[in-house]
Amino acid sequence: MSEQADPADQAPDVARRDDGGFAEIPRITRRTLHDEVLNHLRDMIIEGRLSPGARINEGLVGAMLGVSRTPLREAIKTLASEGLVEIVPAKGAVVRRLTEQDLVAILEVLKSIEQLGGRLACARADDTTIAAIADLHEQMMVLYQARNRLDYFKLNQAIHAAIARASGNPVLAETHAMLQSRIKRMRFIGNGEPPKWAGAVAEHEAMIVALKARDGETLARIIGEHLDQTLIRVRDAIQA
Repeated sequence: MSEQADPADQAPDVARRDDGGFAEIPRITRRTLHDEVLNHLRDMIIEGRLSPGARINEGLVGAMLGVSRTPLREAIKTLASEGLVEIVPAKGAVVRRLTEQDLVAILEVLKSIEQLGGRLACARADDTTIAAIADLHEQMMVLYQARNRLDYFKLNQAIHAAIARASGNPVLAETHAMLQSRIKRMRFIGNGEPPKWAGAVAEHEAMIVALKARDGETLARIIGEHLDQTLIRVRDAIQA
C-alpha cells in the first residue's frame, strides 16, 4: 500500500527562512502497514461499506486491501478499543450497531466535554494554536466546496479534537477522543443530505468566529447547539 497522509493528520512544521525568520512547511508523515490498514478499515465503517451489525470477513476484507490476516486482526483490535467494532463469541468481529439511546447517552457526555473544552481553549490556548485550528477550518471549507465528503468529515473531526486538546487538559482530550471515535459513523451520515450538511458547516463557521474572538461562552453555546443538531440529523438514519 502507498504511504499517503490523511489530511486530518497533517500539521504545520517550521523551517528557517533566508531572512532569519521561520516559514511553515508541510511535515512528511510516514505510516506503518498497521496505520494504513487501520485507516482503510475505519473508512469502510464510516462510509457504510461495512454496515452496522455486519461480520468482518477477514479473508474477504484482507483480499480487498491486499494484506494478510495478521495486520488486519491488529487493526480490528484497535477499532474494538475505539468502540467501532465488537468481538462477538463464535462470530468474530462485528461492526458495532448503535441505538438511538446509545447515541443520546454519548452525545450528552460529549456535549459537556466539548463545551468545557471550548471555554478552556478560549482562555488558555495561545494565538498559534487558535490560528492552526482556524487554518484546519479553511481547509475543511475547501473540501466542502469540492463536496469531498469523507475528507471533509475527517477534518471536521480533527477540528473538534484540536479544540479539545487546546483546552490544555489531557484528561479532557483523551476522554473526548474515546467518545468521538465511537460515533464517527453516526456523525458522518448526519451530513448525508445537502441541507443537513450546510447546516453543520454554518455551525462550524460560527464556532471558529467565537474561538478566534476568545468568546468562551458563545463558543460553548454554539457547540451545544451543534451537538443537539447532530442527534436530529441522524435520527432518521438510526431508526431506518
